[in-house]
Parts: sequence; C-alpha cells; structure tokens
Amino acid sequence: MSETRGLGRIFTDPDPDALRAHHSKKGMGLVPKVTTAQDAVARFVSDGCYLATGGFGGVRIPTALIHEVVRQGRKGLGFCGHTTTHDFQILAARSCIDRCDAAYIVGLEMRGLSPNARRMVQSGQVELTEWSNAALLWRLRAAAMGLSFLPTRSMLGTDTFVQSAAVEIRCPFTYKKFAAVPALSPDVALLHVHRADVYGNCQIDGSTVADLDVAAASKTVVVSCERLVSSEAIRSEPDRTAIPYYMVDAVVEVPYGSFPGNMPGEYYSDERHLAEWLSVERDASAFAAFLERNILGVDDFQQYLERNGGIERMRELRCLELLIDTRVEGQP
Repeated sequence: MSETRGLGRIFTDPDPDALRAHHSKKGMGLVPKVTTAQDAVARFVSDGCYLATGGFGGVRIPTALIHEVVRQGRKGLGFCGHTTTHDFQILAARSCIDRCDAAYIVGLEMRGLSPNARRMVQSGQVELTEWSNAALLWRLRAAAMGLSFLPTRSMLGTDTFVQSAAVEIRCPFTYKKFAAVPALSPDVALLHVHRADVYGNCQIDGSTVADLDVAAASKTVVVSCERLVSSEAIRSEPDRTAIPYYMVDAVVEVPYGSFPGNMPGEYYSDERHLAEWLSVERDASAFAAFLERNILGVDDFQQYLERNGGIERMRELRCLELLIDTRVEGQP
C-alpha cells in the first residue's frame, strides 16, 4: 500500500536508540558546570550541527548565547523553529542557518516581519520543512519519550502536511487516519532560565513552554541563567526544578540574558530596540553597522547591554515588567 507523506526533508535522525546511546556516555555525578558563553559555544556548537532554543517568541529567549553563536561565526546550522522569532532573526543576520524545521519563525508577533529573515527564506538560502506548532512540539516529545515518532491529527488535510515530512498512517485499533511525526533530537539546545545552581538544576518562573521537552530531547544542553543560586536553595524547593542537572552540560550566568526579549517577573521586552532591529534590516549598510556595533564588535553580552542603555535601561524595563505583571508601584 502506498503511503501519503509530506514533501519535506527530515533533518535529524529519529532513531531513539542513537539518542539513548549518546546519553549513556554522560556522567551522572554532581559536577560543577559553570562556564562562560564564549567557552560553552566554542565547546558545544560546531558548524553544521542542529540547534534548538527555548522560550517563546520574544519571551525568555537565550539571546546572550545566540549572540555568541553569531560572534563565533558558526555556519550551516540546522534550527528548530518552534515559535522562535528574535532568535531566528539573530541567526539569520549572519546567515548561520541553512535548514529549519519551521512552525513560526519570521514574524515578531505584533511588531512585524523581519525583512532580513524573510529575504533569507524567500531566496531559498534556508531549506524549510514545515510543521504546526503542536506537531513540532510532539516531535521533540517523541525523542524525549524514547520513541521514533508520535501519531497526531494535527496537519491532516492541510497544506502544512504537504510541506512537512509527516506520513499518514492508520491506527491499528480503530483504522482512523493519523499523521506520524518523526522524533526530533537537536544536537544542542540553548535555554535561558531564571535560576540555576552550579550543577545545572534549573528553575523557571511562569510558563516553561517547550523547554522541558527540548532539554530531554537534545544531546547537549547549554543553560544561561539570570542568577546562580546555591544548591541548597534549589533543594529547598525540589518541586520547582524544571530541568534537572543530569540533562545540562554547561551553565552560564548572564543577568538580562534574554534582552531585548521579555523575562517574566524580571524585565519587559525592549520594544524600542526591537523596532530598531526591524528598521535597520531594510538597508544593507545600516544593518551591517548595527551588527558591528551590537554583536560583532563587542567582547561579550555585557558590552552589548552597555551600548543599549546599560543598567539604567534594564531598571526601566524591570520597573515596566513589575508594574504590568504585579501592579507593584514605585521602583523595584
């Protein structure tokens, strides 16, 4: 019997035993993993690898780590585009990506479309395989569960199915149609969290989005955090550990590491800076100067923050976040 399948390409190996074999070589001891963004990217992110990021749109994104990927000139990366907007925009700025599993990538929500990212996609510089948000999440979850695929009704009868790499199957019990979506196991996941200890135990305030599945599905996990806390503080609230230490390979402390994105309970998104990104992308020379000033011409993320208002701007964004989310009056 012939199979109905999407036209897209599968960019990663869905074999669950390959991921299991990789994880079986990892140590389970409580080993300190604190390092710098420069070192973490140099050690774990190589040309051609498949990358995933955490957060959602412009919320809790690992900006500092993505900047470092760009600064170190990584090329030929695959990318998991599960509602990844500013992070995709950053990577597209220096053509780091050449293939992408796409659910939501070019649009920065109500802010508009990234002109440069749109050019990259429309010109064919990035090969796309399309998925619904749910299907892409379930691909990660399949890998996290040790399965090679999961069945779903998402995408059936749509053009998204046609552009995906899903396969139509029949349930062996009900004979109803389902779309089988292959497991997705990224080579490296970059995540930003509120707190972590030196071993990599992580706490996230608010929605975890897909980060738990991303961490469990990935071969290597690099975490940046707003602040390092003691292991005792983590252990005092064990139910708040969203990502456990044994999944994490490196921990980087980067205050304001999601800027210009929003960090729930910490600081609001810098809409002025995001608008500047979208504006300068319309002119090649202006965009090149912008990238030199903000990413390529700085030593680290701290210099980037200083060039965009420094601690005073961060305090403004923190105050704005608290006023909106908690109705706290006055300075934080």
